[in-house]
Amino acid sequence: MYRFKKTIHFYTIRYSNLAKKNKDKKGSFRQKLIYNYRLVVMNDESLEELLSFKLNRLNVFVIGGLSAIALIVLTSVLIAFTPIKEYIPGYSPTKLKKTASKLVYKVDSLEQKLLINEAYIKSIKSLLTGDIKKEKINKNPTIKQLSTKDVELNASATDSAFRQDVEQKDRFSIFERATKEKEMVFFAPAKGEISGNFNTKNKHLAVDIVLVNGTPIKAVADGTVIFSGFTAKTGYVLIIEHDQGFISVYKHNETLFKEQGDLVKSGEVIANSGSTGTLTTGPHLHFELWSNGYPVNPTDYIDFK
Repeated sequence: MYRFKKTIHFYTIRYSNLAKKNKDKKGSFRQKLIYNYRLVVMNDESLEELLSFKLNRLNVFVIGGLSAIALIVLTSVLIAFTPIKEYIPGYSPTKLKKTASKLVYKVDSLEQKLLINEAYIKSIKSLLTGDIKKEKINKNPTIKQLSTKDVELNASATDSAFRQDVEQKDRFSIFERATKEKEMVFFAPAKGEISGNFNTKNKHLAVDIVLVNGTPIKAVADGTVIFSGFTAKTGYVLIIEHDQGFISVYKHNETLFKEQGDLVKSGEVIANSGSTGTLTTGPHLHFELWSNGYPVNPTDYIDFK
């Protein structure tokens, strides 16, 4: 009889456990999230309980999500504000960025200088070719011209006496001869036979002097180099600005010894003759002389023999 009661009690407990499990399976999603579990850390040999944690699915999801967010934020801060990012592929070093920024500024300044030089060269070319547009004055018809009838032009007695005194002193001025403008004296850039004369009809505004390749070319007068460079048609070109509105031009040179802005003296060697440029026919000097924006015949000022 005792054994039978014990068996009945065992099956009763087993049935109640199965009913509980079925009830849990039918539970809501919220009940599954807050269902508690216990994580136990035990000694494998003595089975002694060392640590135990009471957990559920909701706590695990929340703690895992916060840990992942914190890890992402910490990694982003380390990459953004520490030198660690330089070791990550795809990030350039800070020193390289600074160097690149300096180079960008230098390139920008060089571009500005090139634009200024190009504008300066264009103005020089316009001056040499005489292609200068006349300035137009916008006459406003609403502005009335002043009439001399309404202006008192008679000088007072004091002004008349002062004028007579000044005219008397300046009539025989000892500085009259000293104040006269000196005439320009030009030095021959090179001695040689002239193969091409100055001719405005065929637009040859220069003289061509036949020279041996490498002959020294000299400055015709004191002045300042306003252009020193290379052009496709005329080769190495040197342009010097002199006093009294004169400009001398030396083309088809082999080498140039002066740069833009240099001061030169009369008779100073400035280049070597050559045959550079597409318009050359052999070693010679193409020499031009300009006065106040107009070409003049160099043989009227210089003896090339």
